[in-house]
Amino acid sequence: MAKLVAVTACTTGIAHTFMAAQELERAAQEQGDTIKVETQGAVGAENTLTPNEIAGADAVIIAADTKVDLSPFAGKPIYETTSEAAIRNADYVIRRAKEQAQSSPSAASAPVAAGAISGKRLVGITSCPTGIAHTFMAAEGLEKGAQALGNTIKVETQGSVGAQNTLTPAEIAAADAVIIAADTKVDLSRFAGKPIYQTSTNAAINDGTAVVKNALTQAASGPAPQAGPAPEASKADYMAEVQAGKAKQKRSMRGAYKHLLTGVSYMIPFVVAGGIMIALGFAIGGVNVDKATSGLGWAFFQIGANGAFVLFVPILAGFIAYSIADRPGLAPGMVGGLLSTTIIGAGFLGGMLAGFLAGYTVYWLNRLIKLPRNLVGLMPVLILPVLSVAIVGLLMIFVVGPPVHLINTALISWLSGMTTANAIVLGLLMGGMMAVDMGGPVNKAAYAVAIALLASHVYGPMAAVMAAGMTPPLAIGLATFLFSNRWTPQEREAGKSVWVLGLAFITEGAIPYAAEDPFRVIPACIIGSAVAGGLSMLFGCQLRVPHGGIFVLPIPGVVSNLALYLLAIVIGTLVTTAALFLLKRPVTVGEAKKAVPAAA
Repeated sequence: MAKLVAVTACTTGIAHTFMAAQELERAAQEQGDTIKVETQGAVGAENTLTPNEIAGADAVIIAADTKVDLSPFAGKPIYETTSEAAIRNADYVIRRAKEQAQSSPSAASAPVAAGAISGKRLVGITSCPTGIAHTFMAAEGLEKGAQALGNTIKVETQGSVGAQNTLTPAEIAAADAVIIAADTKVDLSRFAGKPIYQTSTNAAINDGTAVVKNALTQAASGPAPQAGPAPEASKADYMAEVQAGKAKQKRSMRGAYKHLLTGVSYMIPFVVAGGIMIALGFAIGGVNVDKATSGLGWAFFQIGANGAFVLFVPILAGFIAYSIADRPGLAPGMVGGLLSTTIIGAGFLGGMLAGFLAGYTVYWLNRLIKLPRNLVGLMPVLILPVLSVAIVGLLMIFVVGPPVHLINTALISWLSGMTTANAIVLGLLMGGMMAVDMGGPVNKAAYAVAIALLASHVYGPMAAVMAAGMTPPLAIGLATFLFSNRWTPQEREAGKSVWVLGLAFITEGAIPYAAEDPFRVIPACIIGSAVAGGLSMLFGCQLRVPHGGIFVLPIPGVVSNLALYLLAIVIGTLVTTAALFLLKRPVTVGEAKKAVPAAA
């Protein structure tokens, strides 16, 4: 059995990068080998290879269409190919890499003993921006991975309903390692002194066993940075190392993306609640409820429009800053976000910029200001809040705000006056993006744009995005029922429940099927989702809430042109179902015996 590491990268950093990684992992598993693949994609490097993993590898595979830095692999046998070759013939690539390793004079380091990764106690935390599907699918992946390696794990899920299965101090103290599989900021203060392995929810979903193995290998190789400084090192030296590590992380695209998703995850409940309250206000008080001065409809409208909707941009900005600079970033971030919406008129875009401005302002103030030991306590309660609020407020009012206000106004005017053709194209584009990676970076980019427009009272794109996001799991549920010969028994059984996830606008329900057969399932889903999004825009449908799926549609005023909106979802679902019928081939007896993960 060979131990391999690989890097995949394509020119766009989206589809081919991840498809090549998936095919290499499949081929290695079928040949009885182990492999860890680092993907250098559009959001930066994910599943990053550690020095220990590289040192323990028998060979390195570079499946890339762009330049990859080979210096970390000095002295290792390297087999280079293209991402397309890895996708089309991964079995050959794995075999050639092993042959090259056997003929190479360089020898790999000894692997970690099996006893070092079995019989251990682990704790973990999973968290995703919406706190629904990925959070719990990642937890399940970690639990299965730990069990497969003979370990025990308890995973705390930080989802949309708060923390569940909460870790106790005793459980943390007894743990051999901590796994953080999260796409948002997680407070690590509870785990001081413990080796911590951090990765994404996607890594835990796709290969929980590898994540657990990597965490235990890292723990066995020596104390993690979080475990504290060596006895001879001073506290100042240790803090300088920590700050330097954080600075390096903040410079990466993935870091900025993670900060944005943290803000979005805290903002979503305000948008959902506010949108429904406004809709109820119009349903009860009529179209002129915003001009009323009393009554139940007026009360609901005020709760939504002047309560939740006033807060959600400041919440976004505050928690982007919190993700960057921790709690000291909250005050300037929220103030900057509130100024963006109430004074400057820069809207969601201004709030997002205010969050990053506040976070990095606090971060640098904290590094640059040095106080005597007896005055350090003034930093978090006086100096940082006052200076950061003043700096961010002045920059927002005089520097950032005016040009962003002009951009925001021009964008809203263009969207409000779009021709039918432009609206359809926008719907097709955003709808297709929702199905490209089903909860990944491309999906979240389309979703974030729709929320930004929702904040500016442009409701059409939000309707298109939700219709498109519902289509993949609905279509797969229908296809597994109608075309049973194209699915394994496990896929058909999971299909009985996947449609429920589609009704709830949880696109991630289609992930197990896309992972099993990406070349057929993903294109089929993209086609149907694009059709659903384009039809929604063509029909002039508008949606005032960003989540909830079919369960919020009956509320009066939530969606306009309800019948046509449902028709767009149905047509998109049927298009994907038909595409699956055409693209999927009947399963063979051997394939029918293969198990696939059930939809979460």
